Amino acid sequence: MLDTYGDKIHFVYREYPLPNHQNARGASEAGQCANEQGKFWPYHDRLFASQQRLGVSDLKQHASDLGLDPARFNACVDSHKYKGRVDADINDGNDAGVDGTPAIFINGRMVSGAQPFDVFKKIIDEELELKRR
Repeated sequence: MLDTYGDKIHFVYREYPLPNHQNARGASEAGQCANEQGKFWPYHDRLFASQQRLGVSDLKQHASDLGLDPARFNACVDSHKYKGRVDADINDGNDAGVDGTPAIFINGRMVSGAQPFDVFKKIIDEELELKRR
């Protein structure tokens, strides 16, 4: 979407760890710790590629493998520095009717579940047209 629309759209990523996934919350908090060091997306991608390795020691090893400062990252994870932020994202998602992932909002219009690009393109094109009027 970013490649197609460039600066015509604004992308915001919010955390919504699913309660039935025992390691999702820790992974969400760890992602924010990686973001402190400018490595959110590489860390995010690594976690999604390694979904069976999301325990605390795994989260720390992934960070180390990506070249993050281990002392800084580990302190962030161990202190649960981003617990409040993750909680706020979950509450906002619940208030917006999110009950699973992925859930994507385009100007308040929710697209739930994994969808093909054309679904997003149709909605984005409609919203851009409304903006032009």
